[in-house]
Amino acid sequence: MPIFFSLAMLVIFLFAVVSIARQWIQNNNSPRLTVEAIVVSRRTYTTQQPVAGDPTGASGFHTTTDCVVTFQVESGDQLKFSVSGREYRALAEGDRGRLTFQGTRYLGFERER
Repeated sequence: MPIFFSLAMLVIFLFAVVSIARQWIQNNNSPRLTVEAIVVSRRTYTTQQPVAGDPTGASGFHTTTDCVVTFQVESGDQLKFSVSGREYRALAEGDRGRLTFQGTRYLGFERER
């Protein structure tokens, strides 16, 4: 049983590494685009996990917050990007400007003055 569990964990880990590497390569091979866009929504997703080695959570929890911003481009399509907390706080719904991205990688947003 322990060997099966270890093998399963290794397969899951390798699958995750390959998926991340594939997305990184795809983003690098995508053109860098700058388009007119509007911020249509901002969301945060928070997850908590017990500190490593303590499944009961008695030692506390590790909290992760992901910031996601949705932009609408001129064609009407909506694009969602994970952004840093700093970028998230700087953006507001309704902001208009120029969105720069490469594949699924957010590169920046320059707000209209």
